[in-house]
Amino acid sequence: MGVVKVSMLRVAYDEVTAVSELSFQLERGKIYGFVGPNGAGKTSTIKALAGVLEPAQGKIILNGFDLETEREKALTHVGYMPDFSPVYDNLKVWEYLDVFAAAYGVNSGERAGLVEKWLHKSDLMVKKDALIKGLSRGMHQRLVLAKTLEVGPNILLLDEPASGLDPIARKQMRDLLKEASAGGATILISSHILSELSEFVDSVIILEKGKLVIAGTVDDIRKKTGMAQKLILRFTKEEDGLAVLEKLLQAEGIPKECVSRDRDHHIVHFQNNEVQASQFLTKLISTGVGLSECSLKNDDIEDIFLKIGAKEVA
Repeated sequence: MGVVKVSMLRVAYDEVTAVSELSFQLERGKIYGFVGPNGAGKTSTIKALAGVLEPAQGKIILNGFDLETEREKALTHVGYMPDFSPVYDNLKVWEYLDVFAAAYGVNSGERAGLVEKWLHKSDLMVKKDALIKGLSRGMHQRLVLAKTLEVGPNILLLDEPASGLDPIARKQMRDLLKEASAGGATILISSHILSELSEFVDSVIILEKGKLVIAGTVDDIRKKTGMAQKLILRFTKEEDGLAVLEKLLQAEGIPKECVSRDRDHHIVHFQNNEVQASQFLTKLISTGVGLSECSLKNDDIEDIFLKIGAKEVA
């Protein structure tokens, strides 16, 4: 049974429809990547799910409760992190976590330990007594994420939580979300860092112009859109390597259009044929050509997104 159920959702701003007839379901303990170009309706959908924005029509069920008629019960165990989170600038970092723990009903005897725990988890202990207004964008994001996670909500709605985070902080965020998911939380996360989403989401929901384009596990979507592999090569001697590659492509009947270049990497694309990709690599290695780098990868979320052409804004 889905922890989150969205049926025929429509969100409108005056005469502009941001989300139209959107339906999907989120299961317990899964992480869902919410993907689409700017203006596709991701933020509007997340705001509607969080109860911040009233939809023009449609039904939203959270934890078995109708958001429209049982609002308080539906939102009791929901954690929401907007893209630009308003904060209390003149509070200290620890005070901010304490205030929200109290708001969520954590008793005074437990709050100090809970705040300490999340200061450590978000790597903000060194800023414990600093005023929020002095934090960097990345530290601000880490603090708001800690606030969102600290009381263990079973539904997490995260709008661009990695914005402003450095690579180390993004990894820490992924680890925290994996931990929450393993504990049974259902997570919907929007992000423009599509390559990173591939590393930890279970399923993807892709929007374009306010409508659902495709949804499912990454593997399912690969199959629906035409699974592809990328053979990524870098030669020790560029001129010699390119000559060998072109000769082998011709012998194998692979058109030049299937080869692209990313700086000093050559990428050979294979459609729906992992066997062919592996055999091609074996033959290339057998020529004795010098390779300084070689890898075979499946399409990631970014490749899928570009393949289906989800580029238009609402």
